Amino acid sequence: MNQWLRVISFAAFAALTLSACGPSEEEKQKAAAEAAAAEARKPVPMPTNTADTAAWKNYLGRVVMNNMQGVKTNTPFMYFVPAGDSQEIQDQRKNQAENVANTVARGVLPGNMMAFGGPDSKATADLIIDAFKDAREGSFKGVVVLFVGAAADQDRVKETVAKSGAEFRFVEMK
Repeated sequence: MNQWLRVISFAAFAALTLSACGPSEEEKQKAAAEAAAAEARKPVPMPTNTADTAAWKNYLGRVVMNNMQGVKTNTPFMYFVPAGDSQEIQDQRKNQAENVANTVARGVLPGNMMAFGGPDSKATADLIIDAFKDAREGSFKGVVVLFVGAAADQDRVKETVAKSGAEFRFVEMK
């Protein structure tokens, strides 16, 4: 019996000693947060091929994640606006514009983000302006609207979004 007590005592002591050797859960979380912050500080290279939809969506996703400060949800409303003049692309943009306009008309809860971007900054800006032109004053208070586009389009989008009360953020594509 004494033999078993010694074995159990030794095993318990060894388990406690070994558990103290590795990093704590708090240290692991802190290291993960530091790694994420370092990744967020890296510049995100813009794709050069306007037809590479996958690369553009990846680019925009990374830009959005780098600009989530103050956003309470982990899933922003992200809108990729495709470039091109084909009938199919025009139809996609028209459907998307209707979708965004309906979302704006219904409203978005505070703490959320609506993010817009695509290879054609003018088309993206036009979509945002069209969607927000009838937004009720102050209806987007506490909501972040992120526009990833060209500096030439920034002011006209900012002006349209301003009356809704949303916090406007701009990231220049480069």
